[in-house]
Amino acid sequence: MCGFISIYGPSNSDAIHDALSGLLAIQHRGQDAAGAVTFKDRFQAKKGLGLVREVFQDKHLHRLRGHLVVAHVRYPTVGLGEDTDVQPFWLDYPVGTAMAHNGNVTNFHELKRTYFGQRNIHLGSNCDLEVVLYVFADALMRRLADPITVDDVKAAVKEVFDRVKGAYSVVGITSEGMYAFRDPYGIKPCIFGKKVTPEGTWYAVASESVVLDVAGYTIVRDLNAGEMLWIGKDRVPHILQVGNKPHRPCIFEYVYFARPDTFLDGTSVYEARMELGRRLGRAFLATKLQADVVIPVPESARTAGQTMADEIGLPCREGFVKNRYVGRTFIMPNDKARQATIRAKLNPIRAEFEGKRVIILDDSIVRGNTSRQMVKIARQMGAAKVYLASYSPPLMFPCLYGIDMSTKREFVARGRTHEEIAKELGADFVLYQTIEQMEDAVRTAGNKKLEFCKACFMGTYPTGDITEQMISDIEQDRLAASNN
Repeated sequence: MCGFISIYGPSNSDAIHDALSGLLAIQHRGQDAAGAVTFKDRFQAKKGLGLVREVFQDKHLHRLRGHLVVAHVRYPTVGLGEDTDVQPFWLDYPVGTAMAHNGNVTNFHELKRTYFGQRNIHLGSNCDLEVVLYVFADALMRRLADPITVDDVKAAVKEVFDRVKGAYSVVGITSEGMYAFRDPYGIKPCIFGKKVTPEGTWYAVASESVVLDVAGYTIVRDLNAGEMLWIGKDRVPHILQVGNKPHRPCIFEYVYFARPDTFLDGTSVYEARMELGRRLGRAFLATKLQADVVIPVPESARTAGQTMADEIGLPCREGFVKNRYVGRTFIMPNDKARQATIRAKLNPIRAEFEGKRVIILDDSIVRGNTSRQMVKIARQMGAAKVYLASYSPPLMFPCLYGIDMSTKREFVARGRTHEEIAKELGADFVLYQTIEQMEDAVRTAGNKKLEFCKACFMGTYPTGDITEQMISDIEQDRLAASNN
């Protein structure tokens, strides 16, 4: 999972400042690397491994001039997270374009073996964005016109949809304007906004609405599944439908990835998490178990923790203090790094555990690393009972669309009953949200017509083109990254 922002500002403006403000707002989506490409008279780039504040310095801002910019924060789901994989990517010839994306190309290795191998094209990275960039640029070059028209861009996007499989939202710039498109199933989010200043009108596309908020943009709307946006020299936004598949946005965005102050596809993430907490509270009451306190694991579980506690009639307490200078363990590049970081990230407040029957609430239980540590800490602090609760269902299947849970061996819930999971994690009881409750909660919070991608819970992939070879290729990528 990654984050992006692309901006088309007035002709004499510098868009890099808005872009970096946006990247800081979505640093939670990627801690591995950051980058930006601007255009004035030519493309200028700054990319590097690390956080936004570590990659960009004042000296870079003087060079990154221009009214067009595309910027990105990344954590690796394809490739080894090397500096050659850092986005955005760009081409100067035969058609100048810079591009970034969020998602995962499921037929990446197949395209390398066939589409690129047969043409004797050698990719310069292990990042799947590179294949999207070349397919797009190749199709655009075959129609190359001056100026680039919306029909040219539409033909290039259609070529991508025909050849590139998986989940991807893409943003990019050319010397003439800005484009964006959302994969045919709309699995990854993509949001369009604008702002009007004395200098003129600014346009932006981002992976979360909060990116637009902090930079002062008004949300125009989400791009729908299979839609594209082109804003050319005339500075008029053109939105066209290119794909025709059913919309299946990722439900895990609402559970974990997105910030609570974000809106995705017309739904408030904050409201969705409150609803998730309410439903889990009702499920806990049905167990007839007795508890004294709900303790959410910061940060993402806090919202649901409040409403779960209200529903049960218990206090919600900050039992864990988070070290804000330690990153999100879920999106760290390998299991060794995650386990080494968990204890440094969260420290307990003894008074909230000692002698109490505690419900430790988390957004999800994936590998079990965090949950196992939380239970161990609660026992050390003198808890009388430790109940683990997850406001998402058991994660059972690899996500092949850009979330770092790509190998079957990682899931603590796979092949185990709830009782066996509790024993494995050292808890007295484990409570999960059901799939039906999860879907109902998110729909209640906003768009009641949404149907979601739930592949990580059910093993059914909406793109319908997943092969065993694809699964094997992606698993090998993640194993390699874990051992890197």
